[in-house]
Amino acid sequence: MEKTICDLELNTNAKVSGYSKAGKPFIHKLLAMGLTKGTELRVVRVAPLGDPIEINTRGFNLSLRKTEAKAVLVERS
Repeated sequence: MEKTICDLELNTNAKVSGYSKAGKPFIHKLLAMGLTKGTELRVVRVAPLGDPIEINTRGFNLSLRKTEAKAVLVERS
């Protein structure tokens, strides 16, 4: 089973490995925000109800809705 950003714990480092088929509506937005394949990221914060999720990537923090975070497949780095 492939992991998504939602499956990562706090302060976990990972690398973008691709995008889920369910995330097709978000792919262009995610690419525009810099979440291209091979990009390293770290989970910084998760809101109490799990939405949004804040990640650090490319030197800046980015908040993603849970549906967007589920669209990004990752592998631990």
